[in-house]
Amino acid sequence: MRDDCTDYRDLFLHDRAMMDTRAPVEFHKGAFPGVINLPLMTDIERQKVGTCYKQQGQQAAIELGHQLVSGQTKAERIEAWAAFAKANPDGYLYCFRGGLRSQIVQQWLKSEAGIDYPRVVGGYKAMRTFLLQTTDEAVQACDFVLVGGMTGTGKTEVISQLSNSLDLEAHANHRGSSFGKRATGQPEQIDFENALAIDLLKRRAAGQQQFVLEDEARLIGRCSLPLPLYQAMQQHPLVWLEDSVANRVERILQAYVVELCAEFVAVQGAEAGFTAFAERLRESLANITRRLGGERYQRLAAIMEQALQEQQVDGQVDTHRGWIEALLVEYYDPMYVFQRESKSGRIEFAGEQLAVVEYLRKRNGG
Repeated sequence: MRDDCTDYRDLFLHDRAMMDTRAPVEFHKGAFPGVINLPLMTDIERQKVGTCYKQQGQQAAIELGHQLVSGQTKAERIEAWAAFAKANPDGYLYCFRGGLRSQIVQQWLKSEAGIDYPRVVGGYKAMRTFLLQTTDEAVQACDFVLVGGMTGTGKTEVISQLSNSLDLEAHANHRGSSFGKRATGQPEQIDFENALAIDLLKRRAAGQQQFVLEDEARLIGRCSLPLPLYQAMQQHPLVWLEDSVANRVERILQAYVVELCAEFVAVQGAEAGFTAFAERLRESLANITRRLGGERYQRLAAIMEQALQEQQVDGQVDTHRGWIEALLVEYYDPMYVFQRESKSGRIEFAGEQLAVVEYLRKRNGG
């Protein structure tokens, strides 16, 4: 039998197959990319065992667990674990702390299915701690440079052209602004942090020591940047991306109207998808009513409504440019002017997209 695993770095660096034996409620609160949840106990069974443990102690809880997971139920779960083990002969199993639950699964696999299968020592908690430390170490050891610029200048486009970029918005599945929600949901906070840490781990293992990030707020939608990373980002140098208002309007029209509508249609179908897309735009504008002011909100909402009606009838999106340009010039740009002034001491280069990409590539040594 292979040894139980304590090499967390190897697990994540090589995407080792792992079977999570925690209850579904634990798994959905936070897990690791690609891991399969094959629990020892359901949520209800776990709750009953937990209550028994508090009231009667460990031995009574263990006995109750064996009663709840017995007979056909036990056979079906062992069959699922055995199928995973056979499909992933180099994989591992784990529970929350690497204790009783994973040991029981390991023992049952051996005694009932004749399969020796190793577990992760320390379980989920130890691996989660390792990933948090991985992010902290990267923040302390690596060189970071941020790409800033007004809304619609194409910061994400710059990020996508660089081999040493770290796309925070892609990890968060959100475009980062008040209008940034995608048709598909965001990951749980813990899943976001775990995937980000694994990305950093793999890039550093490949020799990358400099990272280009988009200049983000602490929150990307509902995903919060790890505090050490966010704090460090307030000190790192900035490259400022510039573009004309006309180009920025077109870029936003494409991303937040054309592409977002297509996303919703792909997920929900033509009619329901367009309805959901339109509601998302209205909701995004309504969310900033207080900052826009009532009169401005009403004016932009009226333009948006007309644009949505036209888009629904004949697919034309031209009228959307009206509210987009007004929102940029009257709302976003004044905020970014203030931001640029407050960060001016950290700006080491400014220019349009081609110049910025070339500068950042040279900064990385080619």
